[in-house]
Amino acid sequence: MKLIVAIIRPEKLEDVQKALAERDVYLMTVSDVRGCGRQRGYTEVYRATEVQIRLIPKLKLEIAVNEAFVEATVEAIVHAARTGDTGTIGDGKIFVLPLEDCVRIRTGERGSEAIGP
Repeated sequence: MKLIVAIIRPEKLEDVQKALAERDVYLMTVSDVRGCGRQRGYTEVYRATEVQIRLIPKLKLEIAVNEAFVEATVEAIVHAARTGDTGTIGDGKIFVLPLEDCVRIRTGERGSEAIGP
């Protein structure tokens, strides 16, 4: 079992969900987050004053999958979240972490059965 954590642009969520659904991955948690990386923020003018925006709005997806779905999930996110053909700075990151255990509260199932197919 793995926990896939992806940080993506908010406008790419529907594309990512569609790509994941095509690969039978439906279960995820989505959170609004803010952060910075290579983009380093941007400058905008607010009431005639230049303001530096350093933390950029992003979405954080957390997806628990069985080993058989790891590569398909990562590939779906990469292709759907990428801007244009080659991508641009700020498209996001994907982290794949080991998942020690999972428990479905309703039934008490544990491990890969609790995650689903």
